Amino acid sequence: MNFWIGTSGFQYAEWKGNFYPEALPTAKMLPFYAERFATTEINYTFHRIPAQKTIENWKTQTPEKFRFALKAPQKITHWSKLRDCANTLEYFCKVVTALGERLGPVLFQLPPTFKKDEDVLSAFLRELPSMRAAFEFRHESWFDDTIFDLLRSRNIALCIADTDTIAT
Repeated sequence: MNFWIGTSGFQYAEWKGNFYPEALPTAKMLPFYAERFATTEINYTFHRIPAQKTIENWKTQTPEKFRFALKAPQKITHWSKLRDCANTLEYFCKVVTALGERLGPVLFQLPPTFKKDEDVLSAFLRELPSMRAAFEFRHESWFDDTIFDLLRSRNIALCIADTDTIAT
């Protein structure tokens, strides 16, 4: 079993002087980070699907063994709540698969107001191409053996955030 250790994001000005050298240009943060960690979670993809040039830059600035965990777009998880989003999902997957082996898991972080709907999840999973994926349910109704079995049947990981607001 392999483990990739990293942080949620890498481009933080407040890390200069602590993690990054004070004079390091922002454009050099990812290569510096990738020399020290094996992965990072990209939250940028939650807000917008990156341009192909951005994907290419991420790829060329990191070693082959580096992995990017990408947050799925909010258009899929929050606005559509996994419904009627096949076109967005297809486009997102097309763009991010350009990362090749550097593409780690795609995190589908659902909003806390989205209650369990097994039929919706099943339909969405049928649309999801074969890829590394993880689901983070933020409403406790999802923590159910039928949901766990459904994820397991597709080899999809369950992500659990340690919070005081959800009883798992």
